[in-house]
Amino acid sequence: MPVSALLCNLRRHLTTALLAALVVFTGVLIDGPSAEAITAPELRGQRAVQDITSDMHGRDLKEKEFLKADLREVDLGEADLRGAVINTSQLQGADLRGADLEDVVAFSSRFDGADLRNANFTNAMLMQSRFNDAEIEGTDFTDAVIDLSQLKALCGRASGVNSLSGVSTRESLGCR
Repeated sequence: MPVSALLCNLRRHLTTALLAALVVFTGVLIDGPSAEAITAPELRGQRAVQDITSDMHGRDLKEKEFLKADLREVDLGEADLRGAVINTSQLQGADLRGADLEDVVAFSSRFDGADLRNANFTNAMLMQSRFNDAEIEGTDFTDAVIDLSQLKALCGRASGVNSLSGVSTRESLGCR
Protein backbone atom coordinates (compact mmCIF):
# COMPACT_ATOMS: atom_id res chain seq x y z
CA MET A 1 0.00 0.00 0.00
CA PRO A 2 1.45 3.41 -0.93
CA VAL A 3 2.52 5.73 1.86
CA SER A 4 -0.03 8.36 0.79
CA ALA A 5 -2.87 5.84 1.18
CA LEU A 6 -1.58 4.81 4.61
CA LEU A 7 -1.41 8.45 5.73
CA CYS A 8 -4.93 9.12 4.45
CA ASN A 9 -6.21 6.04 6.30
CA LEU A 10 -4.40 7.08 9.48
CA ARG A 11 -5.84 10.59 9.25
CA ARG A 12 -9.38 9.21 8.84
CA HIS A 13 -8.97 6.95 11.89
CA LEU A 14 -7.52 9.78 14.00
CA THR A 15 -10.39 12.08 13.06
CA THR A 16 -12.92 9.41 14.01
CA ALA A 17 -11.12 8.73 17.30
CA LEU A 18 -10.98 12.44 18.17
CA LEU A 19 -14.69 12.89 17.49
CA ALA A 20 -15.52 9.88 19.63
CA ALA A 21 -13.20 11.09 22.39
CA LEU A 22 -14.97 14.44 22.39
CA VAL A 23 -18.31 12.72 22.96
CA VAL A 24 -16.96 10.26 25.55
CA PHE A 25 -14.85 12.59 27.65
CA THR A 26 -16.72 15.88 27.48
CA GLY A 27 -20.26 14.62 27.08
CA VAL A 28 -20.98 17.50 24.72
CA LEU A 29 -24.29 17.03 22.96
CA ILE A 30 -25.68 19.52 20.48
CA ASP A 31 -29.41 19.69 19.95
CA GLY A 32 -29.85 22.81 17.87
CA PRO A 33 -28.57 26.37 17.58
CA SER A 34 -29.31 27.34 21.19
CA ALA A 35 -28.23 24.07 22.81
CA GLU A 36 -26.06 24.17 25.90
CA ALA A 37 -23.09 21.89 26.43
CA ILE A 38 -23.66 19.20 29.02
CA THR A 39 -20.61 18.02 30.88
CA ALA A 40 -20.03 14.31 31.43
CA PRO A 41 -20.90 14.33 35.18
CA GLU A 42 -24.14 16.24 34.52
CA LEU A 43 -25.03 13.83 31.73
CA ARG A 44 -24.42 10.79 33.93
CA GLY A 45 -26.38 12.29 36.78
CA GLN A 46 -29.45 13.19 34.74
CA ARG A 47 -29.59 10.71 31.90
CA ALA A 48 -27.76 7.56 32.95
CA VAL A 49 -29.87 4.44 33.13
CA GLN A 50 -29.65 3.13 36.68
CA ASP A 51 -32.03 0.20 36.47
CA ILE A 52 -30.71 -2.17 33.82
CA THR A 53 -32.73 -5.38 33.87
CA SER A 54 -32.85 -8.41 31.59
CA ASP A 55 -36.23 -7.27 30.20
CA MET A 56 -36.24 -3.70 28.91
CA HIS A 57 -38.50 -4.52 25.97
CA GLY A 58 -40.32 -1.50 24.55
CA ARG A 59 -38.95 0.97 27.12
CA ASP A 60 -38.56 4.68 26.42
CA LEU A 61 -34.80 5.19 26.69
CA LYS A 62 -34.46 8.28 24.50
CA GLU A 63 -31.23 10.20 25.10
CA LYS A 64 -30.19 7.93 27.97
CA GLU A 65 -26.54 7.13 28.61
CA PHE A 66 -25.08 3.64 28.80
CA LEU A 67 -21.37 4.04 29.59
CA LYS A 68 -19.49 0.76 30.01
CA ALA A 69 -22.88 -0.88 30.48
CA ASP A 70 -23.32 -4.64 30.56
CA LEU A 71 -26.29 -5.21 28.27
CA ARG A 72 -25.37 -8.76 27.25
CA GLU A 73 -28.47 -10.87 26.55
CA VAL A 74 -30.75 -7.93 27.55
CA ASP A 75 -34.11 -7.69 25.76
CA LEU A 76 -34.21 -4.18 24.26
CA GLY A 77 -36.59 -5.20 21.49
CA GLU A 78 -38.78 -2.32 20.25
CA ALA A 79 -37.12 0.05 22.76
CA ASP A 80 -36.89 3.74 21.87
CA LEU A 81 -33.18 4.51 22.11
CA ARG A 82 -33.16 7.56 19.83
CA GLY A 83 -30.24 9.84 20.68
CA ALA A 84 -28.87 7.50 23.35
CA VAL A 85 -25.15 7.31 24.11
CA ILE A 86 -23.98 3.69 24.30
CA ASN A 87 -20.21 3.95 24.69
CA THR A 88 -17.83 1.07 25.41
CA SER A 89 -20.79 -1.16 26.27
CA GLN A 90 -21.32 -4.90 25.94
CA LEU A 91 -24.39 -5.88 23.89
CA GLN A 92 -23.37 -9.39 22.90
CA GLY A 93 -26.47 -11.49 22.34
CA ALA A 94 -28.79 -8.57 23.13
CA ASP A 95 -32.24 -8.53 21.52
CA LEU A 96 -32.70 -5.22 19.69
CA ARG A 97 -35.34 -6.43 17.20
CA GLY A 98 -37.35 -3.46 16.02
CA ALA A 99 -35.52 -1.04 18.33
CA ASP A 100 -35.20 2.60 17.27
CA LEU A 101 -31.54 3.62 17.54
CA GLU A 102 -31.75 6.68 15.31
CA ASP A 103 -29.02 9.24 16.11
CA VAL A 104 -27.45 6.91 18.69
CA VAL A 105 -23.75 7.27 19.50
CA ALA A 106 -22.28 3.83 20.14
CA PHE A 107 -18.51 4.23 20.26
CA SER A 108 -16.46 1.07 20.80
CA SER A 109 -19.43 -1.10 21.75
CA ARG A 110 -19.86 -4.82 21.06
CA PHE A 111 -23.01 -5.95 19.22
CA ASP A 112 -21.56 -9.41 18.50
CA GLY A 113 -24.30 -12.00 18.11
CA ALA A 114 -27.00 -9.38 18.82
CA ASP A 115 -30.39 -9.63 17.13
CA LEU A 116 -30.71 -6.35 15.22
CA ARG A 117 -33.41 -7.49 12.80
CA ASN A 118 -35.65 -4.63 11.69
CA ALA A 119 -33.82 -2.15 13.96
CA ASN A 120 -33.28 1.46 12.90
CA PHE A 121 -29.69 2.80 13.06
CA THR A 122 -30.35 5.88 10.87
CA ASN A 123 -27.69 8.59 11.44
CA ALA A 124 -25.99 6.46 14.12
CA MET A 125 -22.34 6.99 15.02
CA LEU A 126 -20.94 3.45 15.36
CA MET A 127 -17.18 4.03 15.26
CA GLN A 128 -15.03 1.18 16.55
CA SER A 129 -18.14 -0.88 17.34
CA ARG A 130 -18.27 -4.56 16.36
CA PHE A 131 -21.13 -6.53 14.81
CA ASN A 132 -19.64 -10.02 14.42
CA ASP A 133 -22.40 -12.59 13.83
CA ALA A 134 -25.14 -10.01 14.52
CA GLU A 135 -28.46 -10.71 12.80
CA ILE A 136 -29.15 -7.73 10.54
CA GLU A 137 -32.03 -8.79 8.29
CA GLY A 138 -34.12 -5.68 7.61
CA THR A 139 -31.90 -3.38 9.68
CA ASP A 140 -31.75 0.23 8.42
CA PHE A 141 -28.25 1.75 8.62
CA THR A 142 -29.04 4.82 6.46
CA ASP A 143 -26.33 7.50 6.94
CA ALA A 144 -24.74 5.59 9.85
CA VAL A 145 -20.99 5.97 10.37
CA ILE A 146 -19.43 2.51 10.53
CA ASP A 147 -15.78 1.44 10.34
CA LEU A 148 -14.90 0.20 6.85
CA SER A 149 -13.94 -3.32 8.02
CA GLN A 150 -17.29 -3.72 9.79
CA LEU A 151 -19.15 -2.22 6.83
CA LYS A 152 -17.63 -4.80 4.50
CA ALA A 153 -18.51 -7.64 6.87
CA LEU A 154 -22.09 -6.37 7.27
CA CYS A 155 -22.49 -6.08 3.49
CA GLY A 156 -21.41 -9.71 3.21
CA ARG A 157 -24.54 -10.83 5.06
CA ALA A 158 -26.99 -7.93 4.54
CA SER A 159 -30.52 -8.91 3.50
CA GLY A 160 -34.12 -7.90 3.93
CA VAL A 161 -36.07 -4.66 4.01
CA ASN A 162 -36.89 -2.60 7.09
CA SER A 163 -40.64 -2.83 7.70
CA LEU A 164 -40.97 0.81 8.82
CA SER A 165 -38.65 2.69 6.44
CA GLY A 166 -39.00 0.36 3.45
CA VAL A 167 -35.24 0.61 2.92
CA SER A 168 -33.23 -2.54 2.20
CA THR A 169 -30.35 -3.32 4.52
CA ARG A 170 -27.93 -3.57 1.60
CA GLU A 171 -29.04 -0.17 0.26
CA SER A 172 -28.80 1.47 3.69
CA LEU A 173 -25.21 0.22 4.05
CA GLY A 174 -24.27 1.34 0.54
CA CYS A 175 -23.24 -2.20 -0.40
CA ARG A 176 -22.07 -2.77 -3.98
